[in-house]
Amino acid sequence: MKKSVKILSIGLAIILLFALSACGQNGSKELSTKEVTVGVTGGPHQQIMEQVAKLAKKDGLKINLKVFNDYNTPNTALSEGSLDTNSYQTLPFLKGQIKDKGYKITDVFKTVAFPMGVYSKKIKSLKDLKKGDSIAVPNDPANELRALQLFEAAGVIKLKDGVSQKATKKDVVENKLNLQIKELNAESLPAQLNEVTAAAINTNFAMGAGLTINKDAIYHEPIKNNPYPNYFVVRTENKKDKVVKTIEKYYHSDEVKAYIAKQFGGSVVPAW
Repeated sequence: MKKSVKILSIGLAIILLFALSACGQNGSKELSTKEVTVGVTGGPHQQIMEQVAKLAKKDGLKINLKVFNDYNTPNTALSEGSLDTNSYQTLPFLKGQIKDKGYKITDVFKTVAFPMGVYSKKIKSLKDLKKGDSIAVPNDPANELRALQLFEAAGVIKLKDGVSQKATKKDVVENKLNLQIKELNAESLPAQLNEVTAAAINTNFAMGAGLTINKDAIYHEPIKNNPYPNYFVVRTENKKDKVVKTIEKYYHSDEVKAYIAKQFGGSVVPAW
């Protein structure tokens, strides 16, 4: 009886050892150095990552791109594992997603910045605003505070102290011209330029309407050292993976920097 128990114990120990070994192999989630899938939004992020992928391919790294048309799905896909990384978002947006949805994802390196600009078909300068004129801002939490701060920097309005990321026009404490502040969908703002006096528009949507920072904006965020850089993001467990550093090297290369300067003319700028 004792001998049987001893044999059974040894057998269970061996099974447990194999199980743990298998778990260690299958549970190892370090990203491949041969092939990765990167989520991007359509437009500049996609175009730039295509250039990165071309450089990486020469050295044996295949970068597959999965293109999204919204800002929420890429983080969900990354968290759930159908993406290895993504490249499309600012830090405030990322932190908001982590806080609201509990994602275990993190930024690893800066990519590019999209300076937000104010555009108008009715005035040449924000100094030309008159009492009762209307200004428009994106109505999503990721961009409304940014737009309101842009108008504040121009001296048009003043926000209350300590305003949060979820700020709205209700947080405006000074509006000397009694401007009508319209909160609209970010993607619809270019089409609303005939309806409002001026609008703060995200660069990707402005570019889609043929507008550029240098030629068309009547006011804009700093182009150099822009306060809202975008980031390359991975699951937290992968932040030190070898392939992440490899992709950073290609992204921050002189070739990609030159492509950005030539392709986007200042509306999209390197943030590194």
